[in-house]
Amino acid sequence: MERHEIETFLALAEELHFTRTAERLHVSPGRVSQTIKKLERHFGGALFERSNRHVALTPVGRRLHAELLPAYQQVQRAIANASAACRGLSGVLRVGFSALWCGDLIVRAAEEVQSRHPQCTVEIHRVTFAAAFTALRGDELDILVKELPVDGPDIVAGPVLFSERRALVMPASHRLAAQETVSLEDLALLPLITPVGASQNFLDAHYPRRTPGGRSVPQGPAAFGWEEILSLVGAGKGGTPVGARGADYHARPDVTYVSFDDAPPVYYAPMWLKSSESAKLQAFVEILLEFAPTRGDGLPVRRSS
Repeated sequence: MERHEIETFLALAEELHFTRTAERLHVSPGRVSQTIKKLERHFGGALFERSNRHVALTPVGRRLHAELLPAYQQVQRAIANASAACRGLSGVLRVGFSALWCGDLIVRAAEEVQSRHPQCTVEIHRVTFAAAFTALRGDELDILVKELPVDGPDIVAGPVLFSERRALVMPASHRLAAQETVSLEDLALLPLITPVGASQNFLDAHYPRRTPGGRSVPQGPAAFGWEEILSLVGAGKGGTPVGARGADYHARPDVTYVSFDDAPPVYYAPMWLKSSESAKLQAFVEILLEFAPTRGDGLPVRRSS
């Protein structure tokens, strides 16, 4: 198996969706399908069961995934370690994040960098939606770890580190707060609170103006940071979509997190300016991949405190 075949198989085995796999690998869905068919011809049997609405691993596919994934991760670590050792990293690397769970990952990666490369210092900065890309473009940060998509053609998106199931955070008094799950159609039932300073590309990806069924999503107020958004939610001004892990990091008695049952996951990735790409950046990204969780949080969420 060639490297792109391994990466395609592993990505599809995790996503179980051809379009999401293609977006993750930055190729077309047709390329993903062709690669999988080639592998199945090579092995002489099906690796995936697929229909118009369903993709699943076959027993052979499950066994291949279970045996292949640890070996692939070990090869990636060995390559990254050898490459970083030869480069001898030094200097300061400024890393930004907005979601607290990204900060946890960055802290672990930073400790590993400084263990392997004592001459390299990692500075960690928490930034708001509005400040994230401004700081990157203003030479205040070298790299960001945050939700996709990126903000413009001057910014490079690295490999996806992990994904999170989406949840809707809403006032604890709202009638939807009593449900086990919500749907994207439910966005029409309360005003949508949005972040100030986010690009239109980002807003389109995470804060839709219409539901899949065509219903208008009422627009609520906007806020600069996450704590301000939660204050507006708690005051009954509306709701906002978030990564489901927000329930663990931002619990309040006046808000409730309810997971979506039909929304695509949120993808988190490192990103940096094309003009500032360097060996030090690439080495840090490889270490992030070592510590990144292998799966997103797929469990239902409904928490108010």
